[in-house]
Formats: sequence, structure tokens, C-alpha cells
Amino acid sequence: MPSRIKSGVSVAMKKRGAKGTKHIGGGDKVRLRLDYGTYPHCAINILRIIKLEYLLRGLSLFVKKVDNALWPNTRWGSLAGHAYLVATIMRKFEAHMSINRRDLLVGGSTLVAAGLAFGRPALAVEAQGASPRESLLLDSGWRFHEGDVPFPDILSQDDSYDNAKAGKAWGAAAPTFDDSEWPIVRLPHDFVSFQPIEEGFNRAQGYRKRGIAWYRNVLRFEPDDTAKHIELQIEGVATHATIWYNGNVIAHNWSGYNSLYIDLTPFTTYGSALNTLAIRVDAEAMEGWWYEGGGLYRTVRIVKRHPVHIITDGVFAHPVKLASGWTLPVEVTLYSAAKDNRNLSVKVSLKDKEGTIIDTETLSVTVPALDQSLAKLSLRHDSPALWSVESPTLYTVETCVMDGDLCVDRLVTTCGFRTTRFDAQTGFYLNDEPLKIQGVCIHQDHAGVGTAIPDALWDYRIRRLKELGCNAVRCTHNAPSSVVLDLCDQYGLLVMDENRLFNPSPEYMDHVRWMVRRDRNHPSIILWSVFNEEPMQGSAAGYEMVRRMAHEVKRLDTSRPVTAAMNSGMFSAINVSQAVDVVGFNYQQDKYDAFHKAHPDIALTSSEDTSNYSVRGAYVTDKDRRLTSGYDDPPKGWATHRGSWKMIAERDFIAGGFVWTGFDYHGEPSPWGWPTNSSMYGIMDLCGFEKDAFYIHQTQWIKTQPVLHIVPHWNWVGREGQPIKVMVCANSDDVELFLNGHSLGRQVVDTYEMNFWQVPYAPGRLEALAYQAGKVVARTRVATTGEAVALKVTPDRKTAKGDGLDAVAFRIEAVDARGRAVPIAQNLVHFSVTNGEIIGLGNGDPNSAASEKGNQRALFNGLAQVIVLTQAHAGDLILQAQAEGLKAATSRVGIAPLQAPARQATTTSVQVLDYWYDAPPEITREDALKNRLIDMTLWHDFGPRELQAGQPQDGYTLVSARYTPFAKVQAEGGIIDFPRLTGAVDVYDDTTLIGTKADPAEGSLSVSLPPRAGERRINLLFRTLANMPYAFQQNVIVRQRFQAF
Repeated sequence: MPSRIKSGVSVAMKKRGAKGTKHIGGGDKVRLRLDYGTYPHCAINILRIIKLEYLLRGLSLFVKKVDNALWPNTRWGSLAGHAYLVATIMRKFEAHMSINRRDLLVGGSTLVAAGLAFGRPALAVEAQGASPRESLLLDSGWRFHEGDVPFPDILSQDDSYDNAKAGKAWGAAAPTFDDSEWPIVRLPHDFVSFQPIEEGFNRAQGYRKRGIAWYRNVLRFEPDDTAKHIELQIEGVATHATIWYNGNVIAHNWSGYNSLYIDLTPFTTYGSALNTLAIRVDAEAMEGWWYEGGGLYRTVRIVKRHPVHIITDGVFAHPVKLASGWTLPVEVTLYSAAKDNRNLSVKVSLKDKEGTIIDTETLSVTVPALDQSLAKLSLRHDSPALWSVESPTLYTVETCVMDGDLCVDRLVTTCGFRTTRFDAQTGFYLNDEPLKIQGVCIHQDHAGVGTAIPDALWDYRIRRLKELGCNAVRCTHNAPSSVVLDLCDQYGLLVMDENRLFNPSPEYMDHVRWMVRRDRNHPSIILWSVFNEEPMQGSAAGYEMVRRMAHEVKRLDTSRPVTAAMNSGMFSAINVSQAVDVVGFNYQQDKYDAFHKAHPDIALTSSEDTSNYSVRGAYVTDKDRRLTSGYDDPPKGWATHRGSWKMIAERDFIAGGFVWTGFDYHGEPSPWGWPTNSSMYGIMDLCGFEKDAFYIHQTQWIKTQPVLHIVPHWNWVGREGQPIKVMVCANSDDVELFLNGHSLGRQVVDTYEMNFWQVPYAPGRLEALAYQAGKVVARTRVATTGEAVALKVTPDRKTAKGDGLDAVAFRIEAVDARGRAVPIAQNLVHFSVTNGEIIGLGNGDPNSAASEKGNQRALFNGLAQVIVLTQAHAGDLILQAQAEGLKAATSRVGIAPLQAPARQATTTSVQVLDYWYDAPPEITREDALKNRLIDMTLWHDFGPRELQAGQPQDGYTLVSARYTPFAKVQAEGGIIDFPRLTGAVDVYDDTTLIGTKADPAEGSLSVSLPPRAGERRINLLFRTLANMPYAFQQNVIVRQRFQAF
């Protein structure tokens, strides 16, 4: 819970009856909280607190009686409303009761109003509807090291003893490890994407070096966080990972595709104490036969919640259609980290997109200490707007955990009202209407960024699929980032959600459970897939494995069928098809009819088909140049886009299909080997630029608007008079082709096979006209262009968010003097950016080994792409492109001001000095300073703690610590911080005086440390006055220069 009002909302949550906490109030709109136990010395103010209690008992009645005219037109939940309310209450009570502001603020308590904090927060306003939990990005402050850091050998008795104890980690996992020379990276981070493409590395992974890497971060939590449950959420880390927190191993993970939710609460320290998070990533391990990347490539968050809260993925809200209207069963799983059982209530509300409440239900529940409790509730909606691929209407379920009338945890879950079913004879139905699944398979990488795809780039990719006419995606071969499913919900794409590792053993079954629990609220998901092309699919063992996995899926979600993507074995006596609800065929299209005849009661879909090779802008298959044609020629062993869809579309019993693939992807280069380093299967290339197959599928899939496209371009210098194969993609009745105004003939459109002409090449204009019912409904042309004279830069959208997270994909082209794109341009282009950062480059060339980082990229067949990350609180995003001999181009994207997301407080590369010793007190300064030469380990321990009692007489006390500064401090110097230091003191670096604090009162001190190699001893010479306390009461920190702490 934040300690100050942020964005107009004040959140103040502590469990009822907690030590030092008093809940007060009673109004139905506002609840006040007074924390009178913040500082140790506040016990002396008990009498004032008792006096204050009389004030507080009547506070809620007073609030109800305050004239509404005092805050006209102001909502209670607004920032101004909070400020005016609290200020008015203060004035009224001061006028009528014998108490003043000082009485109200005793014991370190603080009035919080309008975002201003006067001291330590304790009195706050809980606005109804505010979210008591905090979800904080942990994307900054990460220190990164490529390569392993060997653990030291443990040889001594003492080290062996320490090694067996909690909190004792070694090497880079240790909190005290020096990572000051490691570079800082921002998440998401795919470290493999920075590797050069070299022939000696794994072909399937795109010829990039994989390996081991380390990530480290240091977290800070406020004292107010001690009453909260703190969870680390890692959405994805590739591939194997071990995670340490404050020297404790808190997780091992053996897959790069599942999320981790880790309770940090028992290990966390607060205030000035620091918390070290260390992650060793082993990306030498591989789970796929495609490019998988490596590192913390998805979102990482810290989530702070009330001790009694909704667990992560703990709400299941799935609408069910009744004979009249709909019911919405809601299951809420609660967990309590409290020390005793808690009696609370769960309140759920269904809201439409405008926020109107449609139905609400509340249920009382008891949550045992350190255990879970399940609350089952039910909501109704008589006539909801249905979710569909054309109109993806979404609703929200707001779940509140209530302690009395105080919301202590709140979660908003998206859902949609729709029905789905698979029929063994007639295919798939959405909302009881037949719908052919027009799907594609997608991997999770993109040009320039690898697997570390910003949310905005996912949005770009999903929008491209909708433009294609696609209505479904299969997430191959793993559960996707949650943002992908959110976007599919929003844009109206059906989803086959797929498990990565086919293994029903306990740990991997946890991955299946995680996938279903995380994703089951998404209306877009219509199928759970448990595997892809497993060798045991045609065996009894495979059947038993799937039977167990499918059973576990159904235990968590009975509303969707289970499938498996089979490429053989479906005719075996015992096989996987007998253990699933819908059989998925990978290829094997010539067996559709035989399987349906043998099993007429089993629903069937193509889970993967086509696998046609093509290179954007290439129209000849050339092994020497590693090119494949864009004409949709039949590839060896696979199928064409045209033929595959015809096999599916002409069979009602086939629910639909998923083309392999929607986009090219790094790795799995086929049909060629080196230097080809990415696939050629995509309908679009690595950048999301359309190949000609894009228009083939638009022709097949789009029924509501004309589609017309000519293949190929018309720049064929040197081939004058030679026949050029021309393919026209159209979805009309007829199509006619013209060359330089002369008709080459009119044909009846074939939306399965397309229409073809052989045209002797002549420079000029090739034009096509589409006819529907005898009328021209569309026309398109390709023309012979001139030489490129200028560049053109086009962003994927005109505005972006100024939050430092948004990204824009820029399309780069070369144009001729008439502004026409030159499809054969290959110019090298240089880029510069203002108010942004280039995070990736690409051009769709599957044979290029050029780096996808930096500021230059060659056009490939006329196109390139630059991906730019926005900056927080910056002006318009400006990208400039320059190429030798061409006119430069500039594109400006407007930046919408947006508050940066809340982030977890971090610090990096600081050293905590917590082993101190104090010498016996001396009368004279000279005698005390002599102790600098004595072995201090013979003295008493002296660490950050409460004040030391004063000596009986004036004198001097030397307090010392020995340490070796981090490498950066040794090389460049640093700062030593004493946040709370009581007493007059001189600070010595060994024997050199480097700082002085003359005032004996409590205060802070920061002293500059000179650069120097090796171990040091810090000596503090306290001037101890008779009976006057002295100490430093918080950790002493050594940091780099110019580093905030």
C-alpha cells in the first residue's frame, strides 16, 4: 500500500487488530486509519492518544453531518475531495474541541492530503473502489553478466557450517557480491538476441550463441510494507533458472514458458535494509527446435497485498448460458499470511465496459492462517452483449475482500459472454453460429528484439493478423505472454493455448495447472492443447499420459475441450485421439476423410498445415542464393497455401485450420542451411511485412470487402519480352488483367487456386480490375518504377504513449521521383532518434547475418523496420533515416502524456557495512585514535541499532569496520552514507580524516571516499559527552559517486 496519495487515490490498509494499528470511522464512503505505533518513542504520547480517541469515536457521525455544500460537485474518491474533506474536518474539530494539529500528528503520525505528506504517513483515506494492492514493475536496475560466475570451493569447517544455513549463498548469489562493474539492462531482456549470427552455433536456434547469464537487483521496502504480503512475479525466464533472495534459494524452474509466483514475505527486510535478488539463467538448455532466446524476456513485477488476499490467478469467472439469460459462477481463492484465522467477506460485481454494475453478490468466508479458502459466488446477466470475432465485447468482474465495510484486497478480471462447441459433423460454432477457424500458428519472436517483445509490438502483430482476415491463433508451442491473450480478447481472435512440455510428472503437471489457471478467464481461448507432435502419440503410453493431463485440465476448467496436435499415430489401436475431445491433425491432410469415416463421432480440426516456403519479394527458387519463390509453389514434402485451405474449406467436419506460420521466426531455417538463419514459412516476414501469401489468404478468408492483389512487382530490367508469371488474388466474380492499357483477358475468379497469366515483360503498368455482378468493385496496379531517389518513413501509428514502455515500429522504404516504392531497393540506411531509443532493426531477409541492434540496416527488397522505445516525460518521437545518394526522411510520432507505471524501488551496487566494533572509551582524543592500530575484532560488536547509553564522563570512543570496497569504488572513489547518526563524530579512511559531523543531535552524514585499491578500515571517532547517547541507527552504505540511494 502506498504511503502517499498517488493519482488522486489514497490507499491505507492494515489488518484489523494488528499491533499498533487502530481502524476508525464508519461512514459508508470513507474509512480513516490512525497508526500510532510508528516510532519507538511514541509510547510517551499515550495520554495524547487517549485524548485523541474521544475525537475519533464521533468522526464518522461528523462526516455524515458535514454540509455537502462544503465540497460541491466533488466525488469522495477524488484527490480534491480528499484534500478538502480532511482540511475541513481539521478546522471543525480544532474549533470545537480542545485538540490541535500537534495532538493529531503525535507519535510520528502524518496527515495525508492532496498528495502532501507531513512526516510519516499514518492517517489516510480509503476511497471506495481504490485498489489496496500494488503491482509494481521491476524492469529497471538489473545488473547483467553474460557467462557463468563459478561458485567458490567450500573447504573449511566454518564455510561448510555456514553453507548449510539459511541465507548463506556464495558467489554471484550472495548479497555481498560485487556486481558494480556489470552493465545495467532494462527488461524485457533477451540476451541471446544481442549475439552475432555465426555458423558454428545451433542451427535450430538461429546460429546464435546461447549460454548462461546472471541477473541481480537490490530492492528496498518501506517500513509500512511489513504488514503486507510481498510476491515476486516473473512471467517468463528462459530457459532453466535458479533464484536467490537474500541468500536463500527461493525457486528452481525448468521451463522458459511458465510464470513464477514467489512469496518473498518471510525473507524480506524493510527500511534502510536491502534485499538482494539474484537469478542464474541457463539458456544452454533448450526446449524447442526454433529460436527461444534467453534471459528475463517477459515482465517481472513485485506485488504487495494485504495479508489476507486473492491469490495470483485466483479468480475464475466463466459465463454459462441458461435457457433464459446467463449465470456467471465466480470462484475466488483466498490466502492468509496472518497469524490467526480471519473472518471476512468476498464481494463480486459484474460491470459492463462503461463501469455500470449489473449484479453484485457477497459471501462470508473464514480464511485459516497460512492456508487457502475457496469462495463460490454467482452473478447473473439477463441479456449480455456477446463476445465474438467481429464484436469482441468484454465485461469485468470486480472482486473485493472485505473486512467489515473496508476493502482490503481488490482484483478486476476480464471476461466475455460467448458459447463455443465443436461438432464432429459440422465443425466449430461460436454463439451457436457456424464459424470456420481461419487460424495461424505463431512463435514469440520478432525482428530486432528476439523474444523480448514490447506489448506495443504484440499489438502491432495482432493487428496485422486481423488485417490478414485471420480469426484464430495457435500459440506454438507454449503458453504465450499474458498480453497476447489480452489482445486476442480485445481484437476478437480465437486461441488454441498450448502446453510446452509433454510430461504428466508432478513438476510439469504444475505447468499445465498454471496455464489453465492463468488463462481460463479469457473468452478468446477455445482449446487447450497438451502437446505437439510427440513420438508417443500412437502408443498406449502416450494415451495414458494425455489422459492424465486432460483430466487435470478438466479439473480446473470443464468449459473448453482438450486437444493434441498429432502428426501420426491416429490410426493405432490405442492412441492419443482416444483421450482428447477434439483431434488435432498436423498435416496428414490426405487422411482427413479416412479418419472421419472411421471415427464419425470425434471432432476434428487442422492444428497445423501448409508449411510453404517463401521469401518476401523473391519470385524464383534459387538454392545458391537461398531464395524461395512467392508464387506458392508446391514445396517438397509440404503443401501450398491454396491447396491446404481448399482441403479444409470443402469439408464441413473440419473445424478449421492453423497455417504454419503467421510470421517468419528466427531459427529453424528451412529448406536451406547456412547462411539462412530464420524460417521461410510465414505469411508475413520477421518484421510483419506481408508476403504474397498474405493476399492469398485474404482472398480465401475475407468475405465482406474486395480483395485484389497482383504478383509480382513489375521491375524486370533485362527481361524484356520474356514471359513473367503473373498471379492475381481476388475474391470477386471475375478479374481482368491489363498491360499498359491493353487487356490480357478476363477470367472467372478461383478463390482457392487464384488466377494466372503468362505476360511478356514490357516496362510500364500492369493493372487488374475486379468485377462483381458485372461491375468494377476494385482495381489495383503495379508499375515499373524509376531509380530510388528518397527515403520514406512510416510509423505503425500516429501517436504513442509517453510512459517509457510504448514502442513504435517504423516502416522504411525507398521511393522514386514520383513517390512510388521501389521494390528492388537494397540501400543501407542509417537512423537517428530523438526522445526515444532504437531497440531493434530488421528487414525480413532470412539470409542476413547483420546485427539487429545498432543504428543501421539495409533495405531488403525495398523494406526495413526500426523499432523505437518511447521515453517517459519526453516530447514527440522523431526518427530520421539517411542513405547515401537518397533524400533523407523524417517521421514524427505524437506522444500522449502518460504517467509512468509504478515501479518497485531498487538500488544497485551498494555495499552495506554491518560488522562494526567499538573500542573501550578513552579520556583523550589521542588515546582513542591510537586504537586505529589495534585489532578491532577483540572489541565489542557495534552495529546499526538503538542509541548507546552515554559514558559516565566526557571522552572519545572509536568505532571501526574493515571492508574491501566494490571494484567501481576502488577505481573511481565513492560515497559513504550514514542515514541516522547521533553524536559528534570524525570519519577516517584508515588514518586520513575524510569527514566531520560537529552537531551531536541526530542527523545524516555523507562523506566522499577517495579511489584506492584494496581493503580499508573506516574509523569513526565519537566525541562522547557525559550521559549523552551516540550511535548510527540505520545501515551504513558505501555507493558509487553520482549514484542515488
